[in-house]
Amino acid sequence: MAERLVGKKAPDFRMETALGDGKEFGHASLEDYKGKWLVLFFYPLDFTFVCPTEITALSDAKDVFADLDTEILGVSTDSKFSHRAWINTPRDQNGLGQLNFPLASDITKQVAKDYGVLIEEEGVALRGLFIIDPEGELKYQVVNHNDVGRSVDETLRVLQALQSGGLCPANWKPGQKNLVAG
Repeated sequence: MAERLVGKKAPDFRMETALGDGKEFGHASLEDYKGKWLVLFFYPLDFTFVCPTEITALSDAKDVFADLDTEILGVSTDSKFSHRAWINTPRDQNGLGQLNFPLASDITKQVAKDYGVLIEEEGVALRGLFIIDPEGELKYQVVNHNDVGRSVDETLRVLQALQSGGLCPANWKPGQKNLVAG
């Protein structure tokens, strides 16, 4: 059985990244995001078919996430060089084009393993998405089969529910009242 992560300190990480400009490389660590919310998402491989739909949708929503004091970091087990090549491939050619956040290289597969999303026999990650609060606590996780993309709208809804600081009923939407315990 997989270890429970929600409600605990998020597993630490340090990975090399390809920056969204498609030119530079960098590094990302959990410490870099201290004081901000983080949407950390894993995807299986660069140059695939479902992945670019998710990655570009998250990139296109960057301003909405920024308004919620939230950063985004994408992760796969590909190299930073593969990430950069994919960023430099136009969207109409199954590429990403420039992104508004970096893609991290988990080439050792350790981070995917620490977050419980590594398919060991394939050496790739499942579609895991994690929301980490400004203190480094893992508040939310969802893991999809690799054939199914995730919803940016649902990620935003859950993020806003977490940030509301209250009890949120099923199908809660921003602007609705929280539940009162009693």
